[in-house]
Amino acid sequence: MSISPEEYAEALACLAWQIELGADEAIGEAPVNRYEEVATPRAAPVVERVAVAREPAEPAVPDTAAIAAACTSLDILHAAIEAFEGCDLKRGARNTVFSDGNPQARVMVVGEAPGRDEDRIGKPFVGRSGQLLDRMLAAIGLDRMAEDPAQAVYITNVLPWRPPQNRDPLPEEKAIMKPFLLRHIELVKPAALLMVGNPANQTLLDTAQGVTRLRGKWHEVSGIPALPIFHPAYLLRTPAKKREAWADLLMLKDRLENG
Repeated sequence: MSISPEEYAEALACLAWQIELGADEAIGEAPVNRYEEVATPRAAPVVERVAVAREPAEPAVPDTAAIAAACTSLDILHAAIEAFEGCDLKRGARNTVFSDGNPQARVMVVGEAPGRDEDRIGKPFVGRSGQLLDRMLAAIGLDRMAEDPAQAVYITNVLPWRPPQNRDPLPEEKAIMKPFLLRHIELVKPAALLMVGNPANQTLLDTAQGVTRLRGKWHEVSGIPALPIFHPAYLLRTPAKKREAWADLLMLKDRLENG
């Protein structure tokens, strides 16, 4: 197609003007009208995933009552406690402190928890407080080493594992291990229980009262006469209370001799 000299000059001037504006490269053979509306393709709908808030799952509470009830002997109960993983105290303990003494004994002593010496040796009441307890029991004719059930003593604790730094047992620790303790008492079937210290008394009697208020009279645990008494560790710190502890021991002696 031929154009006139005037048209050529006008096209050349337009081209020069575009070059001055910076348009120095042709990218398409057909001109593009930038002012023309172009239909914008409809975007696909965005599907958002709504996060459903969920409560963190609480760890299952072990059914210690069922585990304990299935134990038909002291050996089976001992093995069940050894295998039990539902109490964090076990992770920091050297030994599971189950018991000591003659399981045929008429008297069963229940303390609170192992201390350093008990954790190391694996038996309850073997430290200074245990030595004092042995002397107290010997004063009324009882001995954990005796073979005769009438003179023997069987000893255990509310907790079989030592709490860190010998702190008092926590309520949740006592609660989770209580079924094991009650089954322990049922299997031994003692004639009398001697509950030593606040944790033992509060756990077995389901009370918040301390030994000072509970001592001096008989109570009952699972149908068994139970007598509160000061912990030997407390008596070592407070010797003035030994007179009251002696009175409690005489109550135990009278019960064993006279029924």
